[in-house]
Amino acid sequence: MRHPRIPPAGLLLADGALWAVLAAVTGYGFRDAGGASSPVVDLLHPLAVLAVTVPLSRSRPAVAVLVVNGLCALGLADSATPANAHVLSLAALSCLLGVRVARARGPLVVLAACMGVDVAVCAVLQVPAVWWFYTLTVLPAALLLPWLAGRHWRGRRELVRDGWRLAQSLEERQHLVAERARLTERADIAADMHDSLGHVLSLVALRAGALELSPDLTDGDRADLAELRGTIADAVEQLRQTVAVLHEPRREGTETREGAGGPSVKDTVADLLGRAAASGVPVSWERRGAVPVLPPLVERGMYRVVQEALTNAVKHAPGRAVRVGIDHAADHTRVSVVNAAARDERAERAPTTGGRGLTGLRERVLVLGGALHTGPHEGGFRVTAVLPHQAPARPLRQAAATRSGRRDDHGAASESAERLAAVRRTARRRTIAACAAPAAAAAFFVPAAAYLAWQLTTGVLPPSRFDALEPGRPRAELGHLLPARAFPYPPDHARSAPRPPGADCRFYRSGRDLLDQVDLYRLCWSDGVLVAKDTLEANRN
Repeated sequence: MRHPRIPPAGLLLADGALWAVLAAVTGYGFRDAGGASSPVVDLLHPLAVLAVTVPLSRSRPAVAVLVVNGLCALGLADSATPANAHVLSLAALSCLLGVRVARARGPLVVLAACMGVDVAVCAVLQVPAVWWFYTLTVLPAALLLPWLAGRHWRGRRELVRDGWRLAQSLEERQHLVAERARLTERADIAADMHDSLGHVLSLVALRAGALELSPDLTDGDRADLAELRGTIADAVEQLRQTVAVLHEPRREGTETREGAGGPSVKDTVADLLGRAAASGVPVSWERRGAVPVLPPLVERGMYRVVQEALTNAVKHAPGRAVRVGIDHAADHTRVSVVNAAARDERAERAPTTGGRGLTGLRERVLVLGGALHTGPHEGGFRVTAVLPHQAPARPLRQAAATRSGRRDDHGAASESAERLAAVRRTARRRTIAACAAPAAAAAFFVPAAAYLAWQLTTGVLPPSRFDALEPGRPRAELGHLLPARAFPYPPDHARSAPRPPGADCRFYRSGRDLLDQVDLYRLCWSDGVLVAKDTLEANRN
C-alpha cells in the first residue's frame, strides 16, 4: 500500500502559523461584530474553511483563493455592513497565488472569476450603493495588489536563484575549459608531429628515391630502397591519419598553442633550407631587406611556414624546383614559397580530405596577427604568409571564433550574461506592473470614492435638526435646517414606503458613517409645505 507523502515539518509549521494569524483576525472581526453574529456561521465555519484552504494553497492556490473569496461574498449578505475580516485572508492567499504560480494567465482568470462572483452576489441581493462601492474597490484591491506583490517577490527569488545557477554554470565551464586545454595540448602535439616528423620522413623518402638512381647499386639494393621508400610513404600516411584522430577533439577556430613541440630555438630557416638542399630538394631562396630582430613567436611562425610549404612541395611535386623568398619590411615580414610545376599524377590521386598541415599553419599565422594565402600559381602552387613583427597582445581568438561561427569562452560568458539580463528584465517588468497597477487603480477608484463620499456626507441631516422640523410649516422657513443635497441612493424598501398623496419625498442620512448603515429620514413636501416626516431604521429589510 502506498502511503501519502507527509509534508516536511517546516511546511507544517509555516501553514500553522499562517492559519493562526488569519484565525486571530477572524476572531477579532467576530468579537467586533457584537452579539448579532452567529458563532457557528461567523466564526467556526470560517475557521474550518481556513484550516483547509491554507494547506490547499500549496498545491491548488487558485482553488484556495476562490473558496476564501466565497467567504467575502457571503459577507455581502450582511445587512449591517459589507466589510468583514475575511478580506485579509483573501489578500494573504492572493499573495501566495502570485508567489506559487509562475504564469499570469491562469491567476488573472481566477481573479476575474472572483470579481464576477462578487458582482453577481451584489446584483442578486440588490445591495445598497455602499455595498457596490465596497465590492468594486476593496475586494479588487485585496485580490489584485497582493497578487502583484507575490509575483514581484517570486521574480526576485528567481533572479537570485538564476544568479546562483549562473555561478554554478560558470564554475562548471571553468572545469570544461581546463579539460579543453588538455585536449588542445594533445592536438598541438599532434600538429607539431605532423609538421616536424612528416617533414623529416618526406626528406628521407626523397633521399631514398635519389639513391635508387645510383649506378653503384645492385638490383637487390634498388629493390630494398624501393621497398624502403614505400614503407616511408606508408608511415607518412599513417602519421597523417593518426594526427587527424588526435586532432579531432579540438575545436576548429581556436588558436594553436605556441612553443609545444616546436623547432629548436637554435634551428633557423637557413638551417632548414640547408638540410633540404642536402637531401636533394632543388630549393633556392633569397632574403631581401635588413634582417630585423624578430620576436621568438614570429621567428617560429616563419620557420613553420617554410617547413610546411617544403613538405607539401616534396610530397606533391617531388623533384620540382622550389623558390623561397623572404622580404623584411619595417613592421612585417613576407614569406613566399613557390614550387614551379604542377602536381604530378600521384598528387591528383591524393585524397582531398585532411589538409591538416595548411589548416594548422593558417591558425598559427592568425594567432600571430598575420595572414596566410595559398593557391595555384603559374602551373605550380604558392604559399604566402605576412607576419607582423609585433605579435598582438591578445590572441585573435574571438575573430577566429566569429569566422567559424562558434563561440569560445567569451561567447559562453556572453550567453550567461544574456540569460541574467533576461531574468532582470522580467523582474523589472513585474516591478513596473506592481507599481503601475495600483496607480491605475487609484486613478479610477479614488475619484469614484471621493465622489461617493461627497454624496454620502452632503446628504446628512443631524437628528437635532430633524427633531426641529415641524409638519405644516413651509419650506422657506425650514430651509436653514436642511442640508444642501438629499441622499440619492435610498434602499428599495424606503422608496416603496407609503407616502401622502401628491407629496414629493426626499431622503437624508442621519449620520456620516460611510461603511455602516445609518437611519434614514424621509421628508415629504406638498406645495412647498412639509406634510410628513418619517424615520426608516437601518436594519429594516
